[in-house]
Amino acid sequence: MKVKVINKSGMALPAYATGASAGMDVRAAVETPVTLAPLGRAVIPTGLFLEIPVGYEVQVRPRSGLAAKKGITVLNAPGTIDADYRGEVCVILVNLSQEPFVVERGERIAQLVLARHEVMDWESVEVLEESERGEGGFGSTGTK
Repeated sequence: MKVKVINKSGMALPAYATGASAGMDVRAAVETPVTLAPLGRAVIPTGLFLEIPVGYEVQVRPRSGLAAKKGITVLNAPGTIDADYRGEVCVILVNLSQEPFVVERGERIAQLVLARHEVMDWESVEVLEESERGEGGFGSTGTK
């Protein structure tokens, strides 16, 4: 699917690492390094501006390696970029480690996934159909 993009980052566009990859790594387009203190957060620009087709969103997801090795993740994961948003794609990073982390220009900070979605129309009712789960939530189906 074609997605229109303006790239003001000065770097190559995100690309799939393998033929079966769901996400494309996106890079930090910071002018100067940004230090994330432990439990600190920052909005990191990417230099990308998208025109996403209606009926789709682009999800901003953490990179597993950055999360596992450095404790850096996307704060509002998955973030959603709506089809009608035309501003710069930015990533809210948070440092969950006990060490400062420096975000350098060109560093791969998150991944972008194109996802189809439906629009909900509410139907007000007095009763919902019964289900096997019922009202159970927050671990009610067990831990193993």
